[in-house]
Parts: sequence; C-alpha cells; structure tokens
Amino acid sequence: MQYKIRKMTEQEYPLLEDFLYESLFVPLGKPPFPRSILQTPELQVYTADFGSSRHDIAFVADVDGKVVGAAWVRIMDDYGHIDDETPSLAIALYKEYRGMGMGTALLQELLSFLKTQGYSRVSLSAQKANQAVNLYRRAGFEIYLEREEEYIMAVSL
Repeated sequence: MQYKIRKMTEQEYPLLEDFLYESLFVPLGKPPFPRSILQTPELQVYTADFGSSRHDIAFVADVDGKVVGAAWVRIMDDYGHIDDETPSLAIALYKEYRGMGMGTALLQELLSFLKTQGYSRVSLSAQKANQAVNLYRRAGFEIYLEREEEYIMAVSL
C-alpha cells in the first residue's frame, strides 16, 4: 500500500481527536471506552487548542489523500510528562492500517524533524500490555519510569 508521511495541516488538527481515541489502549476482552472520555481533562491536554504553541507538532500518514494515522507532540502535563522541555508523544493509526510499517515511518519522520528543531528527547506513556511498546523500543525508546501498569518511556534525539 502506498502512503505518504507529511506534516499535518492546520485544517486537519480536528482529526487529532479521532486519533487520540484510536490511541487509547483497550485490554483484550474489555469494551471500548465511550467517546465522551475524550472530554476529560486528562485527555484534553493532548488536543485542546492544538497549534497554539510552537511545541505543537504533528505528522500524518496519508493514503490516497486520506489521513489514516497521526503522530504528534506537545509540551504538556500528561501521563508521559518528564519535564517542561520534553515534548510528550501520541501516535495512532486506524486499525485497518496497522502492521504495515506506517506507524514506524510516522514515528521516525516525527523524531527526525524534532531533532532538527533542537529537541533533545521525547517521552510517552504506554500500558505495559500494549503491543505498541515494541514499536517504541524499536524506535529507541527506553523505560524512564515504571509504574504498576504502565511505562513512561523516553528517547534521546
């Protein structure tokens, strides 16, 4: 499948809410979260007023003009927060586009761009049972802090 990784346009920022929902880890056998969970303050930090800070940076995976995935960062006090200089990452693809290398390409493109912008590291939070932990490890993320059910991971750029 042909795809293109590119910077997200401002007109596409509303899509971040869809990808935030897609990024929520649902353990096997559990029902999906109601979409209303996106309105909680803990999740609003990922998308509210995106683009209002110079630290808000997003890339998308585009298949034939359709955005099928997004990876974005911002400096925020979220689950993966390390300090006020380290942007936190969120990434997701629609289910039918996972496992095709797009997530890896999306992540690599975003991390490369962040390095050129002078960032020294990026952090994230991931549930230990989430398969995406393998993607993060392959991209160079290491465990920064381990909690009962999640890892705070970081990668140096």
